[in-house]
Amino acid sequence: MKSPSMFRGLLSFSSMTMVSRVLGLIRDMSLNVVFGANAVTDAFWVAFRIPNFMRRLFAEGSFSTAFVPVFTEVKEKGTHEDLRQLMARVSGTLGAVVLLVTALGLIFAPQVATMFEPGALDQPHKFDLTIDLLRLTFPFLFFVSLTALAAGVLNSFHRFALPALAPVILNICMIVGALWLSKRLAVPIMAMGWAVLAAGVLQLLFLLPSLRKLDLLVWPRWGWSHPEVKRILKLMVPTLFGSSVAQINLLLDTVIASLLVTGSQSWLSLSTRFLELPLGVFGVALGAVVLPSLSRHHVNTDREGFSRALDWGLRLTLLISVPAMCALLLLSEPIVATLFQHGRFNAFDTRMSTLSILALSCGLPAFALVKVLLPAFYSRQDTRTPVRAGVAALVVNMLGNFLFIALLFELWAPAAVRQDSWLAGIAQVPGLHLALGIASSLSSYLNFVLLWYWLKRAGVYRRQPGWLRHWTRLTLACAAMVLVLAAGRWLWPDWDHVATFTRVWRLAVLVAAGGAAYVATLFATGLRMRDLRAV
Repeated sequence: MKSPSMFRGLLSFSSMTMVSRVLGLIRDMSLNVVFGANAVTDAFWVAFRIPNFMRRLFAEGSFSTAFVPVFTEVKEKGTHEDLRQLMARVSGTLGAVVLLVTALGLIFAPQVATMFEPGALDQPHKFDLTIDLLRLTFPFLFFVSLTALAAGVLNSFHRFALPALAPVILNICMIVGALWLSKRLAVPIMAMGWAVLAAGVLQLLFLLPSLRKLDLLVWPRWGWSHPEVKRILKLMVPTLFGSSVAQINLLLDTVIASLLVTGSQSWLSLSTRFLELPLGVFGVALGAVVLPSLSRHHVNTDREGFSRALDWGLRLTLLISVPAMCALLLLSEPIVATLFQHGRFNAFDTRMSTLSILALSCGLPAFALVKVLLPAFYSRQDTRTPVRAGVAALVVNMLGNFLFIALLFELWAPAAVRQDSWLAGIAQVPGLHLALGIASSLSSYLNFVLLWYWLKRAGVYRRQPGWLRHWTRLTLACAAMVLVLAAGRWLWPDWDHVATFTRVWRLAVLVAAGGAAYVATLFATGLRMRDLRAV
């Protein structure tokens, strides 16, 4: 059975997300050129990461994974009036709850900042700046949560382009904030807080016309006792951990990074940007496209269709994530030097950012595969099983953070620094943020292995024929790409002391040559476009 709608949906979602991620890189380039990697940018990244984390945890994480299967079931079995009632109740309930959370965040901003940036308590200027920025960025959570609701509805109707394009607005606002508004404010970094706030409002307004076309733009109503809302809430609670382990790990990393050398927050934020490009374009895109399809197969008790859809998602994920990992391992330093080593962002910042990119990129296949496996549980409204995997991964991540920081500190710290207390010592040794990337990657593989084991044990997925051939093609294609990229790195080892134009054309040649070698090998070993469309 062919499913061109899923493939077209993936292309639509991925192309729009690619635009967003490219603008995200331009956003980060603008931030680094204008502000550099220092205490000021650390304060902004903490203030932005907290509501952004809650967005991914509540709105795009647990809420979307609970809402889409229930909405799809009502869409398949109920009437359009049932959908309108569900939208009214869900939007009213979600909006009221998130509005309360936002109000609490504004009132208790100093306590929130203390919780997530304890390392800034002895730096009053940085701490106060974090609080001011947090009060500007926190309302972003309210608007983007309602945006996630609208996006979930549109995805259920296989309209993937506009929801994927909405984040472009955030990146454009932040670019304008960095390059234009920052020059007009007494405290330049505050421009980024205003940019985030404006983006939250504009993203919601951007999707409302599409809801109107579906006749689902309704007046919100409180619906805590509505049966379908209660089902969504019941499904949401376990998914708070299950769907957002990577985000929880990232936020805990933020707390620990605040104890490290100044600049660690900025280096980590830059590193996650490199993961978000392949993850957002393909991992998240596949998860968003597969979830409604898997939900439909489950509602219609089509177990064979369920297996084919999931199998298609897993193969395509590996086809993208494995070469992306290999490419980042070889090209992370040239990419960072080319894109960001300008203005206040220097060669030392490039090396520090490269360290965490290397560690995080090793976990890229696992991060992406988890994004595809989770819908296999949520589409069946099984939200408890991923929690078990998520909690195990979370514990391993935290233990790994401290273990690898301690190990690297012993290896890298000068004897004089070791005489200080441990907390004072780790704040003086650059590069310890590498430990956070290593722990995150290892925990993501544990998360994937546990999810895979429990999915197989549930008996709802049957592997389709052709996996040996798929792995053979993938291995040969990645080997060809690695050889080309390694030859390029050997030919051009220096990226610090060459002109920007030279970096650009060298990087373009490496990316084009490596990509061409990978694609050519795939097709030479028998891959055809119809293989990408088969489900």
